[in-house]
Amino acid sequence: MVTIHVCIGSACHLKGAYNVIHGLQKIVDERNLADQITIKAEFCLGECTKAVSVKVNDSPILSVDENKVEAFFEEFVLGRL
Repeated sequence: MVTIHVCIGSACHLKGAYNVIHGLQKIVDERNLADQITIKAEFCLGECTKAVSVKVNDSPILSVDENKVEAFFEEFVLGRL
């Protein structure tokens, strides 16, 4: 099971956190991966300068642009399944 934590704190919210969440959820749904991937909204991951901050399982916190969600998914999530 892979858990994707997406920050929804102030800085991340302003940079498009909800668009990142919706983009990730769309990918999970389209690929029928709901039984393998959980997406959780988290309040402040402590890396506001990396907004939108995302962590996959216990990985380091990454910065995800709302326009590059698919590339992020391919690079940092698929290999963990």
